[in-house]
Amino acid sequence: MYFFPFYIPAPGTYLCSSKSLIMTIGIIGAGSMGSGIAQVAATAGHQVVLYDAAAEAVAKALAGMEKTLGQLEAKGKLPAGGAAAILSRIEPAQELSGLQAAECVIEAIVENLEIKKSLFRALEPLVSPHCILATNTSSLSVTALAAVCERPERCIGLHFFNPAPIMRLVELAPALQTSEAVMEQAETLMRQWGKTPVRVKDTPGFIVNRVARPFYGEALRILDEGMAGITAIDRAMTELAGFRMGPFALMDLIGHDVNYTVTETVFQSFFYDPRYRPSFTQKRLVEAGRLGRKSGRGFYIYKDGAAEPDSRYETATPYTEELGRQIVRRIVAMLINEAADALFWGIASREDIDLAMTLGVNYPKGLLRWADEWGAAECVQILDSLYDEYREDRYRCSPLLRRVGDGK
Repeated sequence: MYFFPFYIPAPGTYLCSSKSLIMTIGIIGAGSMGSGIAQVAATAGHQVVLYDAAAEAVAKALAGMEKTLGQLEAKGKLPAGGAAAILSRIEPAQELSGLQAAECVIEAIVENLEIKKSLFRALEPLVSPHCILATNTSSLSVTALAAVCERPERCIGLHFFNPAPIMRLVELAPALQTSEAVMEQAETLMRQWGKTPVRVKDTPGFIVNRVARPFYGEALRILDEGMAGITAIDRAMTELAGFRMGPFALMDLIGHDVNYTVTETVFQSFFYDPRYRPSFTQKRLVEAGRLGRKSGRGFYIYKDGAAEPDSRYETATPYTEELGRQIVRRIVAMLINEAADALFWGIASREDIDLAMTLGVNYPKGLLRWADEWGAAECVQILDSLYDEYREDRYRCSPLLRRVGDGK
């Protein structure tokens, strides 16, 4: 019996219409995410006003975009003069008041709710009553942010993925107060930008950062209990499961400060649900400043363009294909369980959950489709075996997955 059957059509290509109701986009925050969103909006034909409390950040962002767009033009991916045309549509703002003409403002500042609240309180009186106020938060409450506004119905979460000019997925997270008209307008805008929007409830981690937690968390658990070392786990997940990167190489790439903070935030936001409990092993890396590639050391040691595993994260157990299959079964079953639970709780549709995981984090296939291939009963058996062994709520099976496995 298949509970998760669906077909995901190839997303369409959408071009910006000159008749778009939103002509001017304000971007707050000129870091990698903010500058990336600014580039996307300007490429789609909008006038963009870019503001950052640190003026030098805007100058640095513009210089970076000039270099990137110039390279795209040199490779023929932009028409002659295209880079200059895009850059001409991006105007730096010296003050927050410089965004007053924007019909939509997207903030991409530090992931701190109180700082974002302060920003929205200061921003709302400066823009028109109909201006959409969007946050790029990946895990904070959009509802709490909207609550500080006089017109909370115009607030929405628009979670882009890095790098924004390349990654197609955008998670649309309405606050409890967000109007359907704003949702529709934001969805249309994202499609005009060539993005693939998915609708998601305002819950911690939305789709991707919630459903992906076991990819890191269960790999760390396998390491911590000595079942396998980092190279064996990474090898199993790439060679046997088809992921582009193993969990430890990916955590090193993301940065342990970022990855650990997201895990800790989701754990706290879900009232300390053990499924999302962080790892002391990763916490110690953060405390030591071994943040991964950006610091030169994490689970791997990076030197002269090469990556060597840190021997302290290896085990004496040799890699075999049977060990690899055990690793894959455990991690993928936990991922499937998380996806099934997201569907059970109505976080998003089955189509959007699978679309989010394939487009947002480049999974080899949708997790609910993977459940169909393995069979829900097989997934339930793996999870129940783990629960029987550890007696931890971490391994509780999603009610929805169990129902399907039982043929109900």
